[in-house]
Amino acid sequence: MTEETQKSIYPPNYWKRIVFTFFMGWLVIWIYRSMLSPVYDEIQLTIGPQSNTAMGSIASMYFFGYTAMQIPSGFLVDKFGQKKVLIPGFIVFAIGVASIGFATNITMIYIGSVLAGLGCGCYYGSAFSLTTQHVPQDKKGVGTAIVNSGSAVGMIIGMIGSSFLVKSLGMPWQVLPVISASLIVLLIIWFATKLISPKAEEATLKTETGSNIQEEIKEVQASKGSLFRPELLTVYLLYFTTCYAYYLIVTWLPDFLASERGIEGTMIGFITSMIAVTAIPGALYFSRKSDQRRDSKKQIIIFLSLVSFVLIALSMFAPGEISLSIILLLYGFFGKMAVDPVLISYLSDMADEGKVASTLGIFNFFGMASSVVAPALTGYIMDKTGSGEWGFYIGAFFLILGTVVFYLGNRKTTTA
Repeated sequence: MTEETQKSIYPPNYWKRIVFTFFMGWLVIWIYRSMLSPVYDEIQLTIGPQSNTAMGSIASMYFFGYTAMQIPSGFLVDKFGQKKVLIPGFIVFAIGVASIGFATNITMIYIGSVLAGLGCGCYYGSAFSLTTQHVPQDKKGVGTAIVNSGSAVGMIIGMIGSSFLVKSLGMPWQVLPVISASLIVLLIIWFATKLISPKAEEATLKTETGSNIQEEIKEVQASKGSLFRPELLTVYLLYFTTCYAYYLIVTWLPDFLASERGIEGTMIGFITSMIAVTAIPGALYFSRKSDQRRDSKKQIIIFLSLVSFVLIALSMFAPGEISLSIILLLYGFFGKMAVDPVLISYLSDMADEGKVASTLGIFNFFGMASSVVAPALTGYIMDKTGSGEWGFYIGAFFLILGTVVFYLGNRKTTTA
């Protein structure tokens, strides 16, 4: 699609609307993802006492549904367009979240979590394929970082907000799913009114260029390679290990702080949210570096992964609140949210033009597969050992393993 044709289809600075839209999408998603773990104790007052494995499985059920949708949604986006996949998906997301507020047992929460995950699973391929399509090349890394920073802001709101509303103000935990579902509905309305549908794009292209865009797409897809090339597989594996460590922290750190470090109340959400405080400047800084030095993306990815490994391992030795907060601040700056936009930009450079959403869907499938395993496995380890420390050590080991494999598999890879 030429620049002149894009200008005739989209309003001025449409790429900025795309960045804002998917920033808000991640914000709403992460408010939901992070709001329940700080109030596990209050949830059990409603559904009865549960094991750590059972409570960790709440997050695992969500990520099971989310992961299951990654590859199918990527193919659906490539076939039907982002808008037609996003809106139905987020309707299911809203239904699943709202149903959790009416749960009276753990099974009902599991069902709501799976539905929320299935609906939310339609988001990733849509968000980043549109970002790749519309954000100018010299702003791709920064644009992706701004989109991803919605995760950090949403995590801060979810962690601190749920701790404040439930633990400090004494409100029932059921108010959290109601607030989250309401935000999702508002976002659906935004998607419906502000995103330009693929049908409008295709009609305009046919009128202005006289070409059949579907035939062009088929030609591009027919000429491209596999979605599972060795160098792509190493990127997928690194994202698996990166997400494993991150979702382990997001899911179990609040409980770990309360049960093994004696930290209470709103302070739990505050310390955990330290990750998100520095995530935004870290993501913007390193994504800008990757835009400026596009041939150094691999080195940036490896550097950030190694620093994350060290910080996760050190977190278990932090003697108090201040030192742990400093480590988490550093992990926010150098960790998953910082490496995400660089990884996505690196992968987009390697992806086949007609299969960007599918490639991103598989990439996120690998990452989210770890988030299915990490919460439940860590809960199981805690039940067996009486401590969460070994769960964090396993997360650090996976991360260094993924980094080594990525390095070995991409030594000779070049991207444009």
